[in-house]
Amino acid sequence: MRAIFVLGLVATASASVPAAADPWRDGFVSRIEALALMQTLNASLLASRSATATLEKWCADHRMAAPPKIFARRIAAIEKPPSEETRRRLGVGAEEPVKYRRVQLACGEHVLSEADNWYVPGRLSDDINRALETTETPFGKAIAPLEPFRRTIEMKMRWSPLPDGWEVSATAALPEKASGALSIPHDLFEHTAVVYARDQRPVSEVHETYTREILDFPAPAAPHE
Repeated sequence: MRAIFVLGLVATASASVPAAADPWRDGFVSRIEALALMQTLNASLLASRSATATLEKWCADHRMAAPPKIFARRIAAIEKPPSEETRRRLGVGAEEPVKYRRVQLACGEHVLSEADNWYVPGRLSDDINRALETTETPFGKAIAPLEPFRRTIEMKMRWSPLPDGWEVSATAALPEKASGALSIPHDLFEHTAVVYARDQRPVSEVHETYTREILDFPAPAAPHE
């Protein structure tokens, strides 16, 4: 009975931990699937009030970690003063303090994005400032009491699985069938956004780089490849 009980615990624990993803195979269909997933997440982020909430849902939907919670790995010993343009967008003068926070937003072992965040501590409560300075709480969760929303001011695609002109050129360099692992660079796309509180006052500017680990789950099955 004891052995059966232990085996049952092992089976239950194994079921709750997502399996490690195999590398994506290179092939035309796989590249289309990767592009569709990137564009899906990109569109969700552009339409969202919170990048943290969107990434947490992405992690849960694709069973990338158990539990699928986003946390911020703080990267210390790095300082980037805000530019004049950032101060203008935040509506602060040259003398008003603006703090900088660099983090990796991770779900389990997957670093989904790397973010630079310039925020105005004078527009946040003591509790929020303390959480940002001493914990791994993502910015979006820390300022949730402010009912924040964001406005994206710039978006850049850093990589496309398909080369320019693939849809019109018969000579595009695309493998017709799977041929080993798909080579995916670290940076996939970037967002720059201003985050506002419910009173429409800007509280931060963020620059986010979304990484290849957003695709770190088994590729959709494609038996016809």
